[in-house]
This record gives sequence, C-alpha cells and structure tokens, in this order.
Amino acid sequence: MRLTDEQWAVLGPLIPLPEKKTTKRGCPRRPDREVLEGILWVLKTSAQWEERPKSYPAKSTCFDRFKVWNDRNVFPTLLEALYKQLADQRLLDLHESFVDGTFSAAKKGAWMSAGRLTPAGSVVESQAALASGRTR
Repeated sequence: MRLTDEQWAVLGPLIPLPEKKTTKRGCPRRPDREVLEGILWVLKTSAQWEERPKSYPAKSTCFDRFKVWNDRNVFPTLLEALYKQLADQRLLDLHESFVDGTFSAAKKGAWMSAGRLTPAGSVVESQAALASGRTR
C-alpha cells in the first residue's frame, strides 16, 4: 500500500524520531515512509510478514518498527490525524456509523456443543450424549 504525498504530509510529522544509535553497526535506517507502507500492506492484506512484496523493507525491519511504534501508541495518533483530515474534507462523519453483521464465522459444529441447541431444538445434556448421538 503506497501513501500519497498528501497522506505522508499528514502522517510523517506524527512518527517519533528514532532513538540515537550508540554504534555504527548494522544497515542504514530505512525511511519511515517505506516502513509504514510495508506495515500498512501487511495489516490491509492480513498476510504474514514474510509474504510482503520485495518492494517493501525487510520483514524484520517492518515488524521491529511496528512493535516500537505500537508500544509508543503511534497508530492511534495516525488514525486520529486521518480521521480529522477526512472530517475536515466532509468525507467522514464520526457521529454516525454502521456495522455489518451479515458475516459471522462459526466453527464447524459449534451449534452442537454442550448446552447449546441442536438442530432439532433440544438441549444437549452432556458431552457423552453428544458423542453417542443421544439427545433429549
């Protein structure tokens, strides 16, 4: 996920400066914008860190920066700034929201667990009754 220059102009100043390195060892620090784009790609796609495209920084760089920024509560600050920008442009109204509950994943056989209703509408008395197929 690539950030536009306009988005980066809003988000960039909100990212805290890195702690000063005490040693000259290691690779040069990757720009925060590139790392944030890699993090956002992983969050948007629900992919694993290893699956990010090679055009983004290394998985360890993205994940380590994600942990640091998460510990410093950077992400709520970034979201607030984006919300404010959208609200100022009248593209978002935080006073009204809708929740879509049409998709709700259920474990296979969850309706048959102990103490729940079976398809016939009777209550399963115990796990043993469930296992033997006997219900009330």
